[in-house]
Amino acid sequence: MSSANSQQTAPRMMMYSQDGFGLGHMRRTTSIANQIVRERPDAAILTMADSRLGQFFETSANHDYLKLPSIFKAGPGDWRAVSLPMPFEAVSGMRRELIRSAVMSYQPHVLLVDHMPHGAMGELLPTLDALRASGAPTRIVLGLRDILDAPEVVRRRWDVEGAYEAIERYYDSVLVYGKREVFDLAEQYGFSASVRERIQYTGYVCTPQTARYTARARAKYIPSGDTQTKLIVAMAGGGADAYPMMRAMLDALPAISAQQKVYLAIVAGPFMPAEQRRDLEARSRGLPARVSISVNDPISYIEAADLTVAMAGYNTTMEILRSGKRAVLIPRRGPSAEQRMRARLFAERGWVEMIDPDELESANVAAQVCAALDRGPRMSAETRPDVDGINGSARMILEMMQSAAEEASMLDTLELGLRLPALTLPA
Repeated sequence: MSSANSQQTAPRMMMYSQDGFGLGHMRRTTSIANQIVRERPDAAILTMADSRLGQFFETSANHDYLKLPSIFKAGPGDWRAVSLPMPFEAVSGMRRELIRSAVMSYQPHVLLVDHMPHGAMGELLPTLDALRASGAPTRIVLGLRDILDAPEVVRRRWDVEGAYEAIERYYDSVLVYGKREVFDLAEQYGFSASVRERIQYTGYVCTPQTARYTARARAKYIPSGDTQTKLIVAMAGGGADAYPMMRAMLDALPAISAQQKVYLAIVAGPFMPAEQRRDLEARSRGLPARVSISVNDPISYIEAADLTVAMAGYNTTMEILRSGKRAVLIPRRGPSAEQRMRARLFAERGWVEMIDPDELESANVAAQVCAALDRGPRMSAETRPDVDGINGSARMILEMMQSAAEEASMLDTLELGLRLPALTLPA
């Protein structure tokens, strides 16, 4: 087979990720993409995303990005452009055309849509219509994290926005990055019987990276010979809404230090507003604490810590669960109930501990942090969470990619045969 033919039949996947002001969706989709290429080195993956940090994560050689103009959700149904000084309708129309032309040109064997079945403001619908009308064997797959929001909120919003109708009409499969016994997404969010038949629970998706320099991470804050000081690491992914938690930790630090010798390492996150980060830096002066914007290897910091204090975003939580290290989650207050629900469900299983975001008084935070430190650096839950979802997801997607690639090859062969002139035998 020629090189050109080999490239034509190699499995292709396209991913759609709407993540204008966060890292969560991009981290998860990038991890899945990298795992697919590890298992199938000839696979080609193209991610459409509008995150300003689209290439913040290490990617494989066969994975590229198409940057869409960035937008963000200011409120229910209220979307705005991030950078372009244009009406949102114009930016939205541009995104629709870019998405449609890219998908129809690329002709992926699998289109993996992350989180939003109809896209921001329905921008995916023209593309999904075009794919179905073309007769292409593309498998259209929806990927959903374990918890989206409170059931009544999701049901109401998805019904109004047409998300249920989009799943019913266009999607071949729904991958849920979680476990049904922890949170039955289909039941909670009222999926139809026909859609439930297409759902597969993959387990929790966690980056396959391992800690690379645990000792060095700890030594940044605590001298190697110091066996008395305990390291607390506070982190929150992108950090856009992490300020209340970080401030609560700094406010409680004097009371914590009065009971135990500790050092607090704060990883604010690249999306925390500069004025909030500067306020944390000012508050940390004179305390055993240091504020960083980001770190190259957060897993090493989790492993180095005696206690991790974090928000309850999906990816940070999964990295903590995989480590088995002790952690206190402080979910954000809102507007989504997602983090509260995840922290509560996981705390009930003994996988993490939790401080309610409405109970961030210094005395309460200090008491709970000190108690967690006293219980030791590792959780001792009766059951362990399934954090092998990245392998489960990759296997499921690869099976669909291979099936679609074979079907596409058969269609190409049939089309070629129909175009060949009929042979005329001599008389």
